[in-house]
Amino acid sequence: MYSRILVAIDGSPGAAQALRHAVGLAKGLSASLRIIHVVDIGLMPYGPELSIDIDALLDARRAAGEKILAAARDSVQAPELEVETRLLDTATPVQHVAAAVAEAAASWPADLLVLGTHGRRGVERWLLGSVAEGAVRRSTVPVLLIPVAD
Repeated sequence: MYSRILVAIDGSPGAAQALRHAVGLAKGLSASLRIIHVVDIGLMPYGPELSIDIDALLDARRAAGEKILAAARDSVQAPELEVETRLLDTATPVQHVAAAVAEAAASWPADLLVLGTHGRRGVERWLLGSVAEGAVRRSTVPVLLIPVAD
């Protein structure tokens, strides 16, 4: 049914749960697994008056993303699985992470996109948004959402 499963992670407990679920599915289905992390370049503080080294900040965000991916890959512990990782950036400063995730799923091409949810509601959801919801709206492949366990 699914032979190429993509899971997007951000280092959160919800993403860890999504990864565990994706690994279980991939093992059961003998599917390939791709783990991605998206660096949001849109949240960079721009402007010469800020005196911030944007390149250093972006390098730090990418390094943090690489650590998240390395930890995820190390946690898989399934030699029978074909697992790969990819660090991605949002394509432009205004592209939403959800769009980058949906594009990554379509371009690989994945048969299934697995995402964790943070369980945000109300003002918190309005302020912080929902990558999972945005990816569901944009995705051209089936999406499996894994809620955060209480």
